[in-house]
Amino acid sequence: MAERTRACTACHGEQGRAGPDGYYPRLAGKPAGYLHNQLRNFSQGRRHYELMTRLIDPLSDAYLGEMAHYFSSLELPYPKPSASNAISAERLAKGQQLVTQGDASRGLPACTQCHGVRLTGVQPNVPGLLGLPLDYLNAQLGAWQTGQRKAHAPDCMAEVVKRIPADELIAVSSWLARQALPNDTHPAPRPPEGPALPAALRCGSAPELSRTAGGQP
Repeated sequence: MAERTRACTACHGEQGRAGPDGYYPRLAGKPAGYLHNQLRNFSQGRRHYELMTRLIDPLSDAYLGEMAHYFSSLELPYPKPSASNAISAERLAKGQQLVTQGDASRGLPACTQCHGVRLTGVQPNVPGLLGLPLDYLNAQLGAWQTGQRKAHAPDCMAEVVKRIPADELIAVSSWLARQALPNDTHPAPRPPEGPALPAALRCGSAPELSRTAGGQP
């Protein structure tokens, strides 16, 4: 599979470590379900990047799943955070608040409620938010806000970003891109305990997030 995925690593870096320009994200170690869903999103038109679409169009869904499991199985060290954009301490604090606490007045859950307490993702379908370049985070949040990026309906991320102004999204991405990875970088085995997400924020691509700690919808 390492030989078969050379076309992937040409952009995403050796073994999927991440590309050098900040726009090709890390693939190594991400949950397999998430990676498989993203490949499907490119092939089915929910995400748009012509090179990706051309590369995966000839491949079967089963083969896309094999690729996803291969990259998910790779355990590689993460680089140190490198974000250095100019942003005030006050705005960074606002980003941290939204990530770790959310905003009940706008019906915003904390990012940690879905992406895990350590922000390293949740098996099998939720990606981590740490270890990603600032440019990539900004590009993806902006793509959701403009409708250029979509996920399986119901699309929870599209609903979340509608409730956050652009300057606060930059605060969120700037704070995330400055955080070092925890000692354990693996995705959490299950979502954090707590109440189910409200119906408006259910995730079609991660149905496990719509259940309570007791497993009830």
